[in-house]
Amino acid sequence: MSELTHFDSQGQAHMVDIGSKAETERVAIATGNICMLASTLQLILKGDAKKGDVLGIARISAIQASKRTSDLIPLCHPISLTKVGVEFEIDERTNTIHCKVTAKCTGKTGVEMEALTATSVALLTIYDMCKAVDRGMVMGDIKLLEKQGGKSGHWVA
Repeated sequence: MSELTHFDSQGQAHMVDIGSKAETERVAIATGNICMLASTLQLILKGDAKKGDVLGIARISAIQASKRTSDLIPLCHPISLTKVGVEFEIDERTNTIHCKVTAKCTGKTGVEMEALTATSVALLTIYDMCKAVDRGMVMGDIKLLEKQGGKSGHWVA
């Protein structure tokens, strides 16, 4: 990657022309985490949160967010997703929930932004659902782990 693709030769922002690119299967995996008080994590695990099934709602919000990425990121192309998988891993030792999103499509542009957006919104949803008992939750380490497909091929962090 040697140049920023969302700027033309005059430095003006533009949507990248993907018209001549080949359609390929594309996959992106993103992760992030949210740390909280032990008591907050226990509420989530017991299903006693006031607003309901925290991880179930966060999973649905991640999927919805992935489908709306081009509405949120101005120069992002709308794409037809073929799969969005959302996994949560609980670390009771550190009171952390790890989120991993896998997004897939067959198309002319990648799904990195969809996976990253879904991860971010899943974590924000957990925060929203639990903020009444823990306003000090910290979200972080949101990153792309892997991408496959397209001209640039396979990339792993």
